[in-house]
Amino acid sequence: MMMGTDRKKSCRRRRRCICLSVTAVILSLGMLFLILGLTVFKTKRPVTTVNSISLDDLDLSLDLARLSVRLNVTLDVSVSVENPNRVGFKYNNSTAFLRYKGNDVGEVPIPAGKIGARDTRSLNLTLTLMADRLLSDSNLYSDAASGTLPFQTYIRISGKVRLLFNIHVVTYTTCDLQIDLINRAVSNQKCQYKTKL
Repeated sequence: MMMGTDRKKSCRRRRRCICLSVTAVILSLGMLFLILGLTVFKTKRPVTTVNSISLDDLDLSLDLARLSVRLNVTLDVSVSVENPNRVGFKYNNSTAFLRYKGNDVGEVPIPAGKIGARDTRSLNLTLTLMADRLLSDSNLYSDAASGTLPFQTYIRISGKVRLLFNIHVVTYTTCDLQIDLINRAVSNQKCQYKTKL
């Protein structure tokens, strides 16, 4: 009879040991994943940078008899998106805009894509001005007479970084620039960058 109770006690101890060991391993793995997620795999903000803006084409003609201006402007914009994370950044279809005095006067689509871990993707965009939108602005004539046209490029790229779960990221880039009509060149370029997690 005594041997039966010793055997039961030894079985209980053994089960308790196994249960505590499995619980300790699970808790240790959970802590390891938590520490790695908060340190090594911590989500960092993708950085969008405008590398250059150049004037590809500028055609301007004044018709004094009809008091009208014909204008065609094409800008080449080189943008790079850097992903500093240890996992890929997948971004959605986006659009880059060309603005004149706050109004959209040009746009170009940015197709969806993926940037690998710690990689940089270069985007070469061609923004073409929509002359009808621009010519309806009454400030255009005074700006054209002064010799410079103030424009702004606006790029918004949204996407996801996936660690243990998806983290939504949006990056914004705004560049103020002036187009010198006499020299047919871009001048006074200033860019601002912002990222939200």
